[in-house]
Amino acid sequence: MNPQEIAKEVLKTEADALLDAMERIDDAFDKAVEIMYGTKGKCIITGVGKSGLIGAKIAATLASTGTPSFFIHPTEALHGDLGMIGPDDSVLAISYSGESEELIKILPHIKRFDIPLIAMAGKPDSTLAQYGDVFLSIYVDKEACPLGAAPTSSTTLTLALGDALAVTLMKKRDFKAEDFASFHPGGSLGKRLFVKIEDLMRKRNLPKISPETPLKEAVVVMSEGRLGNVLIVDKDDRLVGVLSDGDVRRALMKPDFSIESEAIDYANLSPKTCRNERMLAAEALELIENYKIQMLPILDEAGRVKGVLHLHDLVEAGIKR
Repeated sequence: MNPQEIAKEVLKTEADALLDAMERIDDAFDKAVEIMYGTKGKCIITGVGKSGLIGAKIAATLASTGTPSFFIHPTEALHGDLGMIGPDDSVLAISYSGESEELIKILPHIKRFDIPLIAMAGKPDSTLAQYGDVFLSIYVDKEACPLGAAPTSSTTLTLALGDALAVTLMKKRDFKAEDFASFHPGGSLGKRLFVKIEDLMRKRNLPKISPETPLKEAVVVMSEGRLGNVLIVDKDDRLVGVLSDGDVRRALMKPDFSIESEAIDYANLSPKTCRNERMLAAEALELIENYKIQMLPILDEAGRVKGVLHLHDLVEAGIKR
């Protein structure tokens, strides 16, 4: 069997496991959601081995989507970390066999404090399932591993079921994009929703010239400004036009071109501008891309230059549409 056929077989085996599990979703899932939604403290995820790795990811997903959560390893719990679980918390314990020794040892301590326990296991008659207030099945007919030994289909199902819990809780909490972004201020969504023009625009040492400035001087200012543009302003700092490096190149092709001419003769006298520095940077990027420009002058209500937003500034800040 070639690698492509193996890959397709693995994906089909795991996809079949997900589809089978979808048909088994019942009232137990509703109860698990209610326990997690009603948790006043945190939802603690625990598990050993591969189940622990998946549990850590589930905890991270829950925490970033509005359900306070963190992962505890059962061994660490036995050596002091049980104190991190409080009476207002709930626990989601994961073990495919339902008999993981380290995990089973902490269950009596959890139940002693009457902490709600959601058991995620492959067997309903396992020790873990019997301890649980709710049992969520992660049973699979077969692992994708040809030896049937390495957790593959079962871990995929566990991860997907954790995602299902997180998404259900998101919708139940009416968790919006703005909420997600507030938990991920450094992520692309956070930047799209929170970073404004005023946060990125350049305000100092802007390349400016007067309308009477000769083109040869304008080119020097443009080079020193490193923006590929110069702003042409009147004596009150109101924007008159913009001369870009593209304008200069096009001017060179004209038969009457003269480096001694005034820069304004070759400038764009109706440049695209923005008068709202509170506009989201992502919206400004859309304007820049739609107008096919590199720099967006930012003006006040009187048309005076407050700053400029350059495409490179947006790219360096990680702003994306």
